[in-house]
Amino acid sequence: MQEQHAFPFLREILLFLTLSGILIPTLQRLRINPVLGFLAVGTLLGPFGLGRLAGDVAWLGWLTFPNNEDVAMLAELGVLFLMFMIGLELSAARLWAMRRWVFGTGAAQVVLCAALLGGAAALLLDLPADAALVLGLVLSLSSTAVVMQLLGERNDTGSRLGQAVFAVLMLQDLAVVPILILIGALAGGAAGTGMDIAWQVLLAMGKAGIAIALIYLVGGRVVHPLFRAFARHRQPDVFMALILLSTFGIAGLCWMAGLSMALGALIAGLLLAETEFKHEVELMVEPFKGLLMGLFFMTVGMGMDALQIVHAPLWLACAVFLLVALKGIVIAPLLRLGGLPWGRAVEGGLLLGQGGEFAFIVVGYAVASRLLDAALGGRVMLAVGLSLFVTPLLARLGRAIGDRWEDAERQRAAAQDDGALASARGRVVIAGFGRVGQQLAKLLSAQNIPWVAFENDAKLVASLRGAGAPVFFGNAARPELLRRVDAGEAPAIVLTMDNPAAALQAVRGIRREFPHARLFARSRDEKHARTLKLAGASVVVPETFEASLQLSAFVLGAMGIDAHRVDAIVDNERGVFAAALDAPEPAPR
Repeated sequence: MQEQHAFPFLREILLFLTLSGILIPTLQRLRINPVLGFLAVGTLLGPFGLGRLAGDVAWLGWLTFPNNEDVAMLAELGVLFLMFMIGLELSAARLWAMRRWVFGTGAAQVVLCAALLGGAAALLLDLPADAALVLGLVLSLSSTAVVMQLLGERNDTGSRLGQAVFAVLMLQDLAVVPILILIGALAGGAAGTGMDIAWQVLLAMGKAGIAIALIYLVGGRVVHPLFRAFARHRQPDVFMALILLSTFGIAGLCWMAGLSMALGALIAGLLLAETEFKHEVELMVEPFKGLLMGLFFMTVGMGMDALQIVHAPLWLACAVFLLVALKGIVIAPLLRLGGLPWGRAVEGGLLLGQGGEFAFIVVGYAVASRLLDAALGGRVMLAVGLSLFVTPLLARLGRAIGDRWEDAERQRAAAQDDGALASARGRVVIAGFGRVGQQLAKLLSAQNIPWVAFENDAKLVASLRGAGAPVFFGNAARPELLRRVDAGEAPAIVLTMDNPAAALQAVRGIRREFPHARLFARSRDEKHARTLKLAGASVVVPETFEASLQLSAFVLGAMGIDAHRVDAIVDNERGVFAAALDAPEPAPR
């Protein structure tokens, strides 16, 4: 008993580490989403699964988690580190770069889904306004962990859909802060008329906002110098100690201010995301990331009573269906308004239709604060868990719908464009009709040189076609599309697309299909230029190189050097660069 008292969580820790050591590689080998695997194992071995038999079968006590209280501390650690890692991803620069999607589409999604789901909860479950508001906000969030894992598995994180989905998820992660503050305000005893409740909630949120701002400002003044002072020693143990100190220290400050510790961990991640140590912190945390995520989701699974599926199958099935359907109905049109084609917008709606991991945190707080009934909270958590399990199926369905919709649009566009494309033979072919492509087309038109362009952005194509421009929807890397304009006989094929991978794919495809075509390509930099040149481009123009030449020419002219000499210097530099591109790569030693 002495040893058991000295190490109260030893059995739980050993069992969790054993399961993780076996589970993680097994799930990777079977290509099963690890989040769903940990949820399932937690449900199976938790107090509502085999753990309930541990009192009757002694040996099950060593292989299960019979009591939720025994893993409460592990669950708290999992929550803190999950929030810290999410905060680390939310840098201000990243948010600003995607501000239209994050603060436009993302904010609209949370507000509209919260209103729709909260209204449905109030109507169908006869809930008071505060409980319905909490449920609506909680269920408006989706699972960052599951969705990003699915996008990563199919290499879609860099696609337009992947970027749009990620931006929406970033806003949802940010929305956790006001949601947690709101629950604290409602749990603080807000009572009276609707106006009284609104005033008390606003007052509590104002106080919490001031506390967060002070913690953020003071934390920034302390954390950054602290890391800078000790990081120069380059000792991994010191660096890890600083990460833990920042996380638990700021979490403790939030707790002392009457806020949740999870919110403090998120703030710690945000503070470190704004420093030059962000990538070093990510590298230090990366080996533990899978374990910490697994710890969180396994403890979440332990709180899910799977027997409720037997007791209330219709209720849970309807809840999951309504959750996915209502969120999909809101999200798909928003993604379409953001610029995605309808097929990909529907795919995004299905991909984001599940509940999120924050539901388990927030519903737990709401139940503890008596804003939600414990039985209802348990069913909601189980419905969210089930929605996570069906997400891979929804993702496959969305992908199939998106692909079929895109194929149908392509066929309709091809049927409409057959005659126009036939008359476009013998013109300069422009692949990609962004700013560079449009400028080139403008110069060609000024010289009465006919051209035809291909662009993947359906919205842009529709607006340009409406203005009478010879721009067609399609990917110029597809040989069958280029054959329809007889690209092999075109005076020139010009690739102006700004995606390096797409440009390389197009160069290879065009050179393979039309070996004698005059192929001009735009590149990001010198390294990309060499890659395109080796792939078969006739002439490559790197953006950075040309910009530096133009700037140099202006500076030389300002220094009083004759214009003809400046032109000669610039032309000489271009010649040197072109010769370097054509030179064979040195053999490896």
